[in-house]
Amino acid sequence: MSYLVIVESPAKARTLEKYLGKGYKVKASVGHVKDLPKSKLGVDIKNDFEPEYKVLKDKKKILSEIKKAAEKAEKVFLAPDPDREGEAIAWHIYEELKKTNKHIFRVSFNQITKQAVVKAFEEPKDLDKDRYNAQQTRRILDRLVGYLISPVLWDKVRRGLSAGRVQSVALRLIVEREKEIKEFKHEEYWNITALFKKNSQEFEARLLKIEDKKAEIKNEKEVKKILKDLEGNTFLINKIENKERKKKPLPPHITSTLQQDGYNRYKFSAKRTMALAQKLYEGIDLGDFGTHGLITYMRTDSTRAAPEALSAVRNHVQDKYGKDFCPTEPHVYKAKKGAQEAHECIRPTTFEFEPEKIKKYLSAEEFKLYGLIWNRFVASQMSEAIFDQTSIDIMNSSHLFRATGSILKFEGFLKVFGDREDTATLPLLQEKEKLEAQKINPSQHFTQPPPKFNEGSLVKELESNGIGRPSTYAAIISNILAKKYVEKEEGRLFPTELGILISDLLVKSFPDLFNVEFTARMEGVLDEIEEGKADWRKTLHEFYGPFEEKVQKAKKEMKNVKGEETPTDHKCPKCQGTMVIKWGRHGKFLACSNYPECKSTTDFQEVGGKIKLVKEEMTDEKCEKCGNPMLVKRGRFGKFLACSKYPECKSTKSISIGIACPLEGCNGSVIQRRSRKGRMFFGCSNYPKCTFVSWNKPIPEKCPDCGAPYLLEKITKKEGTTIYCHVKECSYKRAAA
Repeated sequence: MSYLVIVESPAKARTLEKYLGKGYKVKASVGHVKDLPKSKLGVDIKNDFEPEYKVLKDKKKILSEIKKAAEKAEKVFLAPDPDREGEAIAWHIYEELKKTNKHIFRVSFNQITKQAVVKAFEEPKDLDKDRYNAQQTRRILDRLVGYLISPVLWDKVRRGLSAGRVQSVALRLIVEREKEIKEFKHEEYWNITALFKKNSQEFEARLLKIEDKKAEIKNEKEVKKILKDLEGNTFLINKIENKERKKKPLPPHITSTLQQDGYNRYKFSAKRTMALAQKLYEGIDLGDFGTHGLITYMRTDSTRAAPEALSAVRNHVQDKYGKDFCPTEPHVYKAKKGAQEAHECIRPTTFEFEPEKIKKYLSAEEFKLYGLIWNRFVASQMSEAIFDQTSIDIMNSSHLFRATGSILKFEGFLKVFGDREDTATLPLLQEKEKLEAQKINPSQHFTQPPPKFNEGSLVKELESNGIGRPSTYAAIISNILAKKYVEKEEGRLFPTELGILISDLLVKSFPDLFNVEFTARMEGVLDEIEEGKADWRKTLHEFYGPFEEKVQKAKKEMKNVKGEETPTDHKCPKCQGTMVIKWGRHGKFLACSNYPECKSTTDFQEVGGKIKLVKEEMTDEKCEKCGNPMLVKRGRFGKFLACSKYPECKSTKSISIGIACPLEGCNGSVIQRRSRKGRMFFGCSNYPKCTFVSWNKPIPEKCPDCGAPYLLEKITKKEGTTIYCHVKECSYKRAAA
């Protein structure tokens, strides 16, 4: 007996091999093996949108090994992840193997535990053609949009730009939020509070109503009138209301809420959260406990939990916290519209491994995320928290002040998960009791614009608008950051000048396509295709006709920024020609109108509608050729140093990244350089005397584990940005802040 199992991840393969034992050989495809070609559209529009898939260049060897193994196997089981992407991987492998082996089956599981895996292999299924067609439709839609609109941007702005069907809508949200912030007009308003004292206990009450109308105080003049009305008047307790308030726990995590929690609590990027969750799902070596998948599948929009999981968590709550903390019936959470209820929420696979019990086997970040998932799932099936809340209405003539306070009566789920509320206690008071105000405090405020998006709030916005699906949130954010349409500063996302331009051009030329409602509707259609309720080819035909017309119209009517020159009042410092505003790789800049005879350029800022030149940044460094000062310039690869006597002296130099060369005895500094093929690397400024090089950026920080003088920063698609020690024997590693 010889069975071949194919998964997409080497880590998942190792875990399954331990569960399945002898007779099973597990191989990993390492993601997709086929895709549409990069060099052409790859979709035959005239032939009913037939896609042309090609084996990926770096997967030919892997696929060849899989074929050889399939020839010897009695049966082949395709076991990629239980979502559309996983189904596409399984289907493409099946297409390559169906001539080699006639006995090919699909197995899927929501959690990688021995029980779940064995059960899945006992009940193998056929591949899901509808689910594959839903993924295929998304891929073709994205290819049509990107392949046909991007050349328009190349022609109108510059080469190398791209337009993504869903990413451009996310960009639009960020751009519109930025514009809303800039256009926001602050409005003045005031609050008035009264400070009272009873038996040495002070408490505050806020002015709520004036003559039975909501107190809306807009300026200091109104404040002075109110303060005058309050002078010398006695305050009287009009009403005391005591009531019990209950607070319900949050539902267990789904993909979007896990990414939000990961960012809000630990500042993990969406990509980092998903990379960590993937490891927890695929399996962790727990030493003597063996290898275990610790959480269920992490790409889901369902809050449902399996009956056996509900039973297990309720037993855990009763055993650890007592019967009072376990509700009479399990909590059932309402699913959002369109949620895939066949999936489960993100939860622990077993209650055998509490986070603290296995902490030593997890990295610091894995432990944090596992604890987050564990605690939220446990809390979701715990009793409500109960508060005793008091509200006191205090009258002064026609002015109603209100004081509120609450006391936590029963912790409930807050014992495990949730933010405790700031509670204010009030003294014992009685209705009709008179009070004297110790002080009346007016405070001026101004309305504030909505905050800039961070990764957590953007994911929340995407989900609430029905844009994208659980597997796409992290990729959407990564793409707009990689394209430099959006940048991140102190955790906040803001559009670049290029991002604003691209968004404005796309929205004007394709108002329906890059529209929140249209994108959400299309997600619904993809769901219908997966459910077998809609035909994928018909969907593409209905989309393509109007879309192609708009593309042709955009070719003619979209604003040509590339050739646009806006004259200014500034004169060229070299030839006295008129300086004009142009668009370049890095945004707007000033250039001499006498180009190409005069190649003078400079950066500028728009302040109050006026053009303000950005002075060239002089440095203390001297030109090695002529001894004149070096200036900071900006080129296609970023900032660099150039001789101030250019064009007489064309000497240039890379800028140091602020770290001394780590090689002993060298007094040089680390600079950013590019290889002959254009790849970025870091080397010593004393090259060729010093040969220090690194593909990854050195960080001027000592290794906390081994004391090495510097660390390295590495960026990968799977893990995002990580900081690690360059010493091979040292295992220090962490996520970048």
